[in-house]
Amino acid sequence: MIRAPAREGVIEAAEKIAAILPPTPLLPVEIDGVQCWAKAENLQPIGAFKIRGAWHRLTALSEDERSRGVVAVSSGNHAQGVAWAARRLGIRAAIVMPRDAPQVKLDNTRALGAEIVLYDRPGEDRDAIAAELIRERGGTLVHAFGDPWVIEGQGSAGIEIAAQLGKQPSRIVACCGGGGLAAGLALACPDSAIHVVEPFGWDMVGQALAAGKIVPVAPDAPATICDALQPTATKQLNLDLLSGRAEPGVTVTDAEVRDAQRWAFAHLRLVLEPGGAAALAAALAGKVPLDRGTAIMLTGGNADPKAFARTLSADA
Repeated sequence: MIRAPAREGVIEAAEKIAAILPPTPLLPVEIDGVQCWAKAENLQPIGAFKIRGAWHRLTALSEDERSRGVVAVSSGNHAQGVAWAARRLGIRAAIVMPRDAPQVKLDNTRALGAEIVLYDRPGEDRDAIAAELIRERGGTLVHAFGDPWVIEGQGSAGIEIAAQLGKQPSRIVACCGGGGLAAGLALACPDSAIHVVEPFGWDMVGQALAAGKIVPVAPDAPATICDALQPTATKQLNLDLLSGRAEPGVTVTDAEVRDAQRWAFAHLRLVLEPGGAAALAAALAGKVPLDRGTAIMLTGGNADPKAFARTLSADA
């Protein structure tokens, strides 16, 4: 039987993560006269929330599974989370990454000791490459958003937010790729509205929620600077967890994301990568409702230095 993610698992994940990492800050922010909150997951040791799901998943492996290693597919942040956890636990890790991933993410993943297997996007099927690696070598696939333990681990951020606020937030605005974070937050905070924010043309979770079924990305999907938010489709597991729980999805443009990066740097003194700024972009653009109980997820800070400098100078 396939294991189903549950709130009890989210709580367990939060306890495991609290044993090794301090909570990330929940910062007060004012947007359009409304004071709300920003969860600075970009300040995690790997610069992104993905460390949560990776740690919960890898610590749940049996000794036999650990001996055979893990395989993951990622544009960079999940890669670093898996590599960080694998190094700490003494587990071999191979990560399938796009050749055009930001160099900082490739370099950081290698520095953490993981093997990188490159592929071309578009053109090559990253999941097929991962499956072939597992067929040849053995090992456990640690899916970036469709794994029950990964979903629970990401949801641990919601447990932290509730503890920091002293109550569940009224709503959580979350950057969304495949829907692992949003699904985990829905489990963690059952009384909170969940808003998923995706890049324009890559709203595979939002479209799936509207259609009630998996929707693949269009073959002519536009380019986006949000490299971390480009799955070709969500998974049924994520859709099942979010259906009836998530608010209608919203999309943000590259220009709105760059505005959010500049805003976070100017007002919070934080560096956000494009995908990590998507939720903030939606809030600043008035695309999601805000109130004093709103928590906005700042999910990643692994920005390419040159691209970030161009964004700050408004030359992008």
